[in-house]
Amino acid sequence: MDLAISRKKKEALVETYRQILKENTSLIMTDYSGLTVKEMETLRARIREIGGEFHVVKNRLAKRAFQDAGLPEPEQALDGPTAIGVISEDVPGLAKAIVDLAKETEILRIKAGVIDGRVLDAAEITRLAELPPLPVVQAQLLGLIQTPAQQIAGVLAATLQGLARVIKAYSEQEAAAAS
Repeated sequence: MDLAISRKKKEALVETYRQILKENTSLIMTDYSGLTVKEMETLRARIREIGGEFHVVKNRLAKRAFQDAGLPEPEQALDGPTAIGVISEDVPGLAKAIVDLAKETEILRIKAGVIDGRVLDAAEITRLAELPPLPVVQAQLLGLIQTPAQQIAGVLAATLQGLARVIKAYSEQEAAAAS
């Protein structure tokens, strides 16, 4: 059985990796050796749910793709068995999915990450996983934006109610004086 990959296949893989790297703003590299197929599928499903992907890569070809995409390559992150989680939007969600499975299995190991062109080590990825997911952050931000509007509406409503009470009292006073 010949395990060598043809030059054409290698070029196609480099192009695939390059596209993945260019289309996603964030990636997390892991050592997946020892994970079962079921654990890999669980991780892939978790990452797909938040809009990301998880790919096993060939290190030499991935290094070329990093260079071609103009991304910094974290030192020694592309040594040994490597799988890369990628996403464009919910970076804390990607980090959380990977960190959670790493804790559950005690096998998956985070090597490093590249977020918006900045290299992060495993500890920084773990801290990133502690941030709330993107929908929660969006809801919190929306709540902060809406709070002043609700307060203004409350003040206006109270002012209008007060004005209505003054007008009613004045009209009652006029009616009483007229009788």
